[in-house]
Amino acid sequence: MINQNLTLFGPHRDFESIKHLDENGVEFWTAREMMGLLNYTKWENFEDVLMKAQRACLESGQIINDHFADARKMVKLGLNTVREVKDWKLDRYACYLIAQNGDSRKPEIAQAQSYFAIQTRKQELSKQISEEYKRLIRRDKVKEENKNLASTAKRAGVTKFGSFNDAGYLGLYGMKVRDIEQLKSINKGELLDRAGSEELGANLFRITQTEAKLRRENILGQNQASETHFMVGSKVRQTIKDIGGTMPEKLPMEKHIKELKKNLKKLKNK
Repeated sequence: MINQNLTLFGPHRDFESIKHLDENGVEFWTAREMMGLLNYTKWENFEDVLMKAQRACLESGQIINDHFADARKMVKLGLNTVREVKDWKLDRYACYLIAQNGDSRKPEIAQAQSYFAIQTRKQELSKQISEEYKRLIRRDKVKEENKNLASTAKRAGVTKFGSFNDAGYLGLYGMKVRDIEQLKSINKGELLDRAGSEELGANLFRITQTEAKLRRENILGQNQASETHFMVGSKVRQTIKDIGGTMPEKLPMEKHIKELKKNLKKLKNK
């Protein structure tokens, strides 16, 4: 479990309070303000940390100017005296690198590192939950549309639904469903429950377009309906090929949808 209370203490409590927004609404922080927040009293010492952070940025394959922007400014020294001082506009990633490269003996730096570790983990969990939900939603949609296709196929005179479904899979995958299951080393009937979002999306398109064509063109008879299902599946397969996509039979299997639902509950709790 992530300790949410860590975000209530130390410099990260004020990290958001010194955030600025530019004219486009993009958030940024200034190095001079970060320096005080992280308990650095001399700019020269903090500038060393900035240089280390920029090197880390470069070594990670990032463009330094995308995260550290030169921001010289004029400051008032006395009644009639001003001087230009060096400063930087920092994005959130730059602030993270500064915390990682600061003096961890300083409590403020150590706490800031904990804060960013938590924030990074939160983002990872959020992204994972988002991807898992997308798969769950698509699986439910495939199940719903398969029912619609079955109803329309029945009205069209289909009685051998195994043969009818195999025609669609043959078009999309280039093989029948049992051959797909053997290729992917999964149990019988698990194909759609183990398919990822991309594979489910391809099947969803196959299913909805077959149902629409059967209904729109009033196609009747087992053979004609199966031929239609094969043709639509083949068209979807060709489209995937044309855009340089991965053929569905080559897409990896995911954990079973039942296990996914359990994991989602755990992730939401985290």
